[in-house]
Amino acid sequence: MDLGEFKSALANDAPPKGASPLLRAMWLAANDDDGEGWHAAHALAQDDPSADGCWVHAYLHRVEGDLANAGYWYRQAGRPASSAPLTEEWNDIVRALLG
Repeated sequence: MDLGEFKSALANDAPPKGASPLLRAMWLAANDDDGEGWHAAHALAQDDPSADGCWVHAYLHRVEGDLANAGYWYRQAGRPASSAPLTEEWNDIVRALLG
């Protein structure tokens, strides 16, 4: 699956079958119409202590507007804090997670 295919799956009722927990988190974050998606995505990111999990966690706190907390998670991920538009960072994260 590539980024375009993953983005197409955003129109579905559920994340793509076989998607990793972090990809599911990014799908949920993109489909957050009522705030529940963010919370579900956050729970998935919190459960993954890897650098990628920390990056997703940082992104989610950026979405939330908690930049201090996001900064902590960027440091845990070994990445500089992003100032890119959220859609651009979402694309970067998903691309990286898809490999």
